[in-house]
Amino acid sequence: MTNPTKKPLSSPAAGLIVSGAAALLIACVVIVAAQEPKKPAASASPSASPMNSSNTDSQPTKEELKKRLTPIQYRVTCEEGTEPAFHNEYWDNHRAGIYVDVISGKALFSSKDKYDSGTGWPSFTKPLDKQNVVEKTDRSFGMARTEVRAKDSDAHLGHVFDDGPADQGGMRYCMNSASLRFIPVEKLKEEGYGQYLELFEKEKPADKK
Repeated sequence: MTNPTKKPLSSPAAGLIVSGAAALLIACVVIVAAQEPKKPAASASPSASPMNSSNTDSQPTKEELKKRLTPIQYRVTCEEGTEPAFHNEYWDNHRAGIYVDVISGKALFSSKDKYDSGTGWPSFTKPLDKQNVVEKTDRSFGMARTEVRAKDSDAHLGHVFDDGPADQGGMRYCMNSASLRFIPVEKLKEEGYGQYLELFEKEKPADKK
């Protein structure tokens, strides 16, 4: 016969001891974690807010622009390309209306300031709204030129030179058709540019004495 005092612990008893030790360990971890100071969430910082960032969610990515634009539009606006002279959409356009940024839609030039420069690209004596364009020094091709870009979209538009009509300020804004979208007068209101209609209203004849 075996001695009853030498009987090993039953498995239920051993399980209770292990479970108790595990519970004690978990309790210690919870207490330590509770005592650690909490770090503020990254989004709590004002500088991390999209509203305070220059790269807002509304700014299209290059991948999105590749889908939206034609190859020549993308090459000109995003890669500072130049379209062929005399083989572009607006170089010989004489209709009344305005030209807007092909990406952002902001108004850039008016047909009232467009003239035939003989270069084969649409040329203007001045922007329709100077606040919508920025000018930067361009030193590519071994020369210093003044590049014109759209302020909101940062699209490359073309260059400005000082050989324009002397009686209209002497400037020539030589643009790429691919960076522009033309909106004729009859569609200005329909497309949300009604504020520019007054530019094309016929001048009233002078009163006869």
